Amino acid sequence: MNPAGAPDARTSDTRTPEELPGVVTRLFKGVVYAETDEKIWQSLLALTSQVRDYVSVLGLDLILDESEGYAFLKSREDPDGTLPRLIPRRQLTFNVSLLLALLRGRMLEFDTNSSELRLIMTEQEIADMVSVFLPESSNEARILDQLGANIKKVVELGFLRKLRGQAGTYEVARILKAYVDAQWLEEFDARLADYRSSLTGTGAGVTEGDSK
Repeated sequence: MNPAGAPDARTSDTRTPEELPGVVTRLFKGVVYAETDEKIWQSLLALTSQVRDYVSVLGLDLILDESEGYAFLKSREDPDGTLPRLIPRRQLTFNVSLLLALLRGRMLEFDTNSSELRLIMTEQEIADMVSVFLPESSNEARILDQLGANIKKVVELGFLRKLRGQAGTYEVARILKAYVDAQWLEEFDARLADYRSSLTGTGAGVTEGDSK
């Protein structure tokens, strides 16, 4: 029999930590970053196994990269399509997908050739990177307007971050590495080949695409 006031060993290991609901709720709202969500991040690291078990019953996986400092929830693949998706699949235009693929390629190049941790790019650098995939006859003003809208969308998705006090300058978020993986790039490369072929035709191939 336990002494009065002593915790019961049979229940102490199975009780839900007080921080767990808050951590899971925050993950459902979006990506958790070590840099900007320090308190939640520390709780997540301490409760990683509990969080994985908690979201697993909902058909979700916890994707956590401690070295890169981010974590998010991802729906498990359901070949039969019988399970509802708690994390909705994002629909991206071709041009936004192109921008993501190019940013991922630039990050790979940056990680290979630089010892810095943060990839910083100006809007002009992004425009120069994208311009090689555009037909020469494109209206420059229209292209720049469209690029601005695409950059805004990528910011909303969390893959670019505006730098305070530096107009038109962005940090490429490290989480892009997890989102744009080898399979994503392989599928997009096929669409990109169609797009390149279409530049000499009617322009077909600039279509909507599924993301993860």
